Amino acid sequence: MKYVEYVNSLIRDEVIKTDRLVLYGQNINAGSCLGGLTRNLKVRKNSKIINTQNSENTLVGIGFGLMLNNVSSIFFMKQQDFLLLGIDHLVNTYNIIRLNVPKASFTIMPIIVDSGYEGAQSCLNSFGDFCSIARIRGFSCTNKIDTKKIIKKHLISPGFRIIGVSQRLLKQEFLDVDTIYSDRKENYFQYKNGSNVTIVCFNYALPYGLNLYNKLKAINIRASLFSVNTYSEFDFSPIIHNIMKTRNLVLIDDSKSGNLLSDSFLFNAVDQCVIDKKVIVKRKLSKNWFYPRPDKLEINYNKILKLFKS
Repeated sequence: MKYVEYVNSLIRDEVIKTDRLVLYGQNINAGSCLGGLTRNLKVRKNSKIINTQNSENTLVGIGFGLMLNNVSSIFFMKQQDFLLLGIDHLVNTYNIIRLNVPKASFTIMPIIVDSGYEGAQSCLNSFGDFCSIARIRGFSCTNKIDTKKIIKKHLISPGFRIIGVSQRLLKQEFLDVDTIYSDRKENYFQYKNGSNVTIVCFNYALPYGLNLYNKLKAINIRASLFSVNTYSEFDFSPIIHNIMKTRNLVLIDDSKSGNLLSDSFLFNAVDQCVIDKKVIVKRKLSKNWFYPRPDKLEINYNKILKLFKS
């Protein structure tokens, strides 16, 4: 099943079960329905689906206003960078609302424009830049396991969060990889356990990490594989403990930002662990950053394999 089809099926299952729910966004039940993300949405009689204009500052404010009146809502956005227009609400309005411990739910679900060649529109593909400014909970959906847990638990639960989906992955077959463990807040998931190397993926980098895991396995190097799905600091201890055992680290982060949770994680890992070999794979900020360019993260797998094989 394609990524977009699976996410869509989970959304439909959750919203049809919920009373007094408002779903809104531009053409969410018309036209392409955001590339299929919101296709065939149906709600209960006391709920609404609203096609809106492009007015993101107002639309973010509407979600918080509904929250204050104990009405849950989901704002579907066709691209994440438009959230910049709602930054005042994300910071100031949310800082007032969170003090009241809201009983209703407000979820913003943007498509992360990360498929490449969109220019300035694709330069902001990291939740970290939004989440860190007001300590907003955010989740990335990378495969069937994490997506199912995140959407079922957080799509319509009390409080505010952002759940992002990757435009780059929308039309691809969804990764179906077994999980070993996830913490109870879905901050991170562990998919493999090995004694030689620890691979930690951030943002939407899990496919790269899984590819590396398979290449290492082919030369008899056993790796642990983690994917971090949140954009706020959390207890890194379980991942740190794994690094203490393997003493080798590969960190992969495909975010386009200078504000990275992976940097904070790396600081903790270096501070607490004896690391024999480490590889850091992330984007290099260049002068042509805002021009149309390929979005695929370039990884020299052979160089990494050679390092850990020696």
